[in-house]
Amino acid sequence: MSERPHAVFAMTAANVPLVFPPEVLARLRESVVIDDGLVAEDFTDPRVRQALARTEILVTGWGCPRLDAAALDAAPKLRAVLHSAGSVKGFATPEVWRRGIAVSSAAVANALPVAEYTLAMILLAGKDLLTARERLRGTRAHPGWGVVPGIGNLGRRVGVIGASRIGRRVLELLRPFDLCPALADPYVDAARAAELGVPLLELDDLLRTSDIVTIHAPETPETHHLVGRRELALMPDGATLINTARGGLVDHDALIAELRTGRLNAVLDVTDPEPLPADSPLYDLPNAFVTPHLAGSQGNELARLGATVAEEAARLGAGERPAYPVEWAALEREA
Repeated sequence: MSERPHAVFAMTAANVPLVFPPEVLARLRESVVIDDGLVAEDFTDPRVRQALARTEILVTGWGCPRLDAAALDAAPKLRAVLHSAGSVKGFATPEVWRRGIAVSSAAVANALPVAEYTLAMILLAGKDLLTARERLRGTRAHPGWGVVPGIGNLGRRVGVIGASRIGRRVLELLRPFDLCPALADPYVDAARAAELGVPLLELDDLLRTSDIVTIHAPETPETHHLVGRRELALMPDGATLINTARGGLVDHDALIAELRTGRLNAVLDVTDPEPLPADSPLYDLPNAFVTPHLAGSQGNELARLGATVAEEAARLGAGERPAYPVEWAALEREA
């Protein structure tokens, strides 16, 4: 590479040192010229617009302003958007692709902690640990030593909804365990499911036969309330529903009604709405385990996102294509 291209951060300024700590920022600067003291939180800011005039690469992240025609007009040399997070739906408009600008996302890196969280919850749910803790908290009395029937992870059926990046990673992580995973995804055929090492089921069959169901599908108009009253009723008694995807994939009114019967359990890292209102029954139901959108990259995991962007910048500098491109045509099927 001869001369390093100019780049600009476009995200919430407070996130830059978290996603690009010193060692990761140094790696990024091997490929681009970038000032971490100038962060575009508003594309109409005069200082930002001056920088955009010479910008070839935009390093985006959470809080990136909308990349519409007006913003792109201010960056006539822009040739790549490298996103240091998951979805680009919140800020990237069709105009980006119309202008032939390459778009890359670190979603592959963000998939790792989500899949790890999911694996942990699957194993804990199989041991009934989450609800057992609540029972112990309520009784303040040890139930006594002995075998607890009906729990355990040997041969337990785990139904995975969606062969997304995260869904596929979950299937990979499940392989060392004596579990029986299955997949439901309308965009996957039997041959592809066989490559993933799992049987492919219709959604209803997966719900009927799974002890634990974990959701990894994108939220689109077609998948809104994908799991509603009818679908929840198909799940066997004692089953656990895990959602780390989008809150709107589950009908929360229907879920609360099922949880109140005590028939099902739920692990929710995402909710609808998000955050939940203070009076939501989900906070108090003993069979609902709710976490505040923690499954994705947090703390030291954020550096993995920045490292992915640094790798992509190096590829561009070497004249290569991005390893993790985002295509407009496929965006509607992504989270």
